[in-house]
Amino acid sequence: MKVLFATKNPAKVKNYAEKLKEHGIELITINDIDTRVDVVESGKNAIENARIKAEAYYNALKIPTIGMDNNLYFDDIPEEEQPGVFVRRVNGKELTDEEMIEHYTDFVKKHGGRVNARWKYGMVLIDSNGEEYEYNWHKGNLVFLDYACEKRNPGYPLDSIALVPEYNKFLVELSKEEKEENNKKNSNDHVIEFIINNIK
Repeated sequence: MKVLFATKNPAKVKNYAEKLKEHGIELITINDIDTRVDVVESGKNAIENARIKAEAYYNALKIPTIGMDNNLYFDDIPEEEQPGVFVRRVNGKELTDEEMIEHYTDFVKKHGGRVNARWKYGMVLIDSNGEEYEYNWHKGNLVFLDYACEKRNPGYPLDSIALVPEYNKFLVELSKEEKEENNKKNSNDHVIEFIINNIK
């Protein structure tokens, strides 16, 4: 079964595609289709934006569709300064990977050079019958620093400024073994299970 993941970011799909393929589900992205849909992500949180994306593409294509979004939250930072759903969109501008690194290192510098951070995720799945299912989860225990390492993970620029305290390394610098160990702690298996259980 083909399922559209309503994103242009190949890094997001990579997290799920391999495991879903084992269950007969082929993930495709916006890059794989000719249809372009004008989506205004006006939601107040990750689940609202995920729904907006999923509904827009499902209504256009009538195939099972997944929308996903994530919010960035910093501990002990006033609400009005939280990026929330506007992680990549700052002052109405969509930032490139390098612009994101510059923006967030400046942000962290302003707040003392080290800020604890966590990601909140929202996913909305629309099955072939048009039924909607939603799922929320979070990942945390990161420390954002006011400088970046040289290594980059395309599509995930903040991995270059997010320190994993257990290893005292940036996310992007983790060895294969450390990534596997870290991924076990932050496993996506529950997300895979949500998709498999609700796709029809």
